[in-house]
Amino acid sequence: MNRLHRWIFLVILAATAQPVLAADDIFQVNKRLGRGINLGNALDAPSEGSWGLTLQADYFEQIKQAGFQSVRIPIRWATHTGPAPEFTVDPTFFARVDWAIDQALSRGLIAVINAHHDDDLYKDPDKHQARLEATWRQIARRYQGRSDQLLFELLNEPNGSLTDDKWQDLFPKLLAIVRESNPKRAVIIGPGHWNNVESLKALVLPENDHNLIATFHYYNPFHFTHQGAEWVEGSQAWKGETWTGTPAQRDALKKDFAKASEWGQAHKRPIYVGEFGAYSGADMTSRAIWTAAVARESERLGFSWAYWEFASGFGAFDKETNQWRTPLKDALVPLDSKKAQSNRPNGP
Repeated sequence: MNRLHRWIFLVILAATAQPVLAADDIFQVNKRLGRGINLGNALDAPSEGSWGLTLQADYFEQIKQAGFQSVRIPIRWATHTGPAPEFTVDPTFFARVDWAIDQALSRGLIAVINAHHDDDLYKDPDKHQARLEATWRQIARRYQGRSDQLLFELLNEPNGSLTDDKWQDLFPKLLAIVRESNPKRAVIIGPGHWNNVESLKALVLPENDHNLIATFHYYNPFHFTHQGAEWVEGSQAWKGETWTGTPAQRDALKKDFAKASEWGQAHKRPIYVGEFGAYSGADMTSRAIWTAAVARESERLGFSWAYWEFASGFGAFDKETNQWRTPLKDALVPLDSKKAQSNRPNGP
C-alpha cells in the first residue's frame, strides 16, 4: 500500500468507525444533550398527523435557532410493524424516521429516538416482548453506522403490567440486542411507574456498561401540570391551580430533584430529565415560572433535559402562527444563555 492509498484508507476508517467512549465520556455526552425539546404528538401518534402535528424541516431549524441543543423524537413503532416472527418495520415509516434524524443531526442537534406509546406491551409484557426485541434489533442495525450524536432510549414510561420487576428483567435483554451492533452508543434507560423519580431506586443498571444515561420524567404537582387535560379523568376540577414559585413550591421541587441527584451520584450515572411540561389548561404566567424553575434546577444539578413538548397541548411553539410562545421559550432558553451559546462552534 503506497502512502496515498494508506492516507485514503485511514480517512475512510476514521469516518466509518463506531465511536468509542471512555467511562467518563458519558457525562460529556449528557452535557452536550443539554437543553432539549420533545417533538411529541407526531411520530408517536397512531399515524403521523392524526394528532394534529406533522414534522416539518423548518421546525428543526426553529429549534436550533432558539438555542436548544437536542431533540427527543418519540416514536410509536408498535403500529408500524408486521406480523410475527419477523415483526418487520414498515420501510416507509423507517424512511420517515431517517428523515427526522437527518434533520436534527444536519443542524448540529443531538437526536434521541425511543420506543413510545407501546400500549399493548404495557398491558401484556410477556405477549409483546418479542415484538419490541425484534424492533430494537432492526433499529440498532439500521443506525449502527450513524454519528454518536444519535442516542437510543429503550422505552418511554414503563407502566401498567410492565412493573418494576418485569422492566428490570426486560430492559437488559433490549440493551444486549442494541449492543450486538452498537457496542458503544449512548443509551438512555428510565425506571418504571411512568419514569417516576421515586422509582429510580428500583432501577439497577449493569455495572459493566458505562455508556448509559438514566432518565426520569417530571410533572409535579400533577394537578397543576395536567389541569384541564382531556385524557385525564377529573382534571377539569383542577382548573385554576397556580404555581407562583412560593418557598414551599420550590422546596418540593428541590426535594424531588435531590432524590435523582443522590441516586445518580451513588451509582455514578448522568441524569436526563426526558420530559417535563405544564399543559395549556394552566395560566401562562404559572406555566412559565414552573418551567423555568424545573429547567434551572436541572441545570444546577448537572442534569440534561427535554421539554414536553414542541407544538401541541404543552407546546412552547405555536404552529398556527409559526412563532414561539415567548414566555415558555424564554423560560427554557433565557436570552442571555442563547446569546452565549450562539458564540460556540457547532458540534461536541
